Amino acid sequence: MNLIDTLNQIWTQILEVTSIFVMPDWGFLISMLPVLIVIGLIGPFLTGLAIGTVIYLATKPRVKVSFVEGPRVAEIGPGGEPVFPVGLPHCRRHGLVYEPGMIRCDTDGEPLAVVCPMCGLGRQALVDTCTNCGLVLKVKPRAVAVRKQPGPKPGGAAAA
Repeated sequence: MNLIDTLNQIWTQILEVTSIFVMPDWGFLISMLPVLIVIGLIGPFLTGLAIGTVIYLATKPRVKVSFVEGPRVAEIGPGGEPVFPVGLPHCRRHGLVYEPGMIRCDTDGEPLAVVCPMCGLGRQALVDTCTNCGLVLKVKPRAVAVRKQPGPKPGGAAAA
């Protein structure tokens, strides 16, 4: 075997390898078309959808709340007397503010009072309608009351 025969064999192998790409088996490629579509189109779409969902779930805004358990002590006003929020049941004797829906004091069982948010008239928490203005405050008791954190929003000044 001489040099020319060796070069012809190498050239023949190169042509056989390139014939696979230049003259493909079209029947095989057409049968592979659904797989190529799934891999080329649907695969990136599903990947983008999964990544977008993860990014959304990681960055979505969340409500910052604290759970209130039991009564809390009412704020003290400038005159040294407790200041009770309107619309919430409270016990004047003990200076406690309760969750909406409570009607009796936990300490001594006395009926709680509520200040009407519309007219400011005080009444018992047992009565759900204001006798002065007729405002109906029907609050169903909840298992856990939620109260916002005091102070401005994080990252900026409070809304004026």
